[in-house]
Amino acid sequence: MGIVAVKIKLMPASPDTNLKKIEEQAKKDLEALGGKNPSFTQEPIAFGLNAIILFFAWSEEKELERLEASLGRIIGVKSVQVIDMRRAFG
Repeated sequence: MGIVAVKIKLMPASPDTNLKKIEEQAKKDLEALGGKNPSFTQEPIAFGLNAIILFFAWSEEKELERLEASLGRIIGVKSVQVIDMRRAFG
């Protein structure tokens, strides 16, 4: 059983969207589906809009589609995109 490091970009619906609430719900959804060690950063996009970058550990036996669907249902999230996924060593 291997572990992969995954990075997902969550795009909010508008610059006024509460990013903290999105992060809190994303952490709950991720941990409920078996993700570990979530961390969040924000990436400026344009005109005051910031994307949330979610970085976490995931079992490579599990498919990410269920998590992506769950994250996409969070109020205020416009889109979900996996931007990096690589096998973790250590």
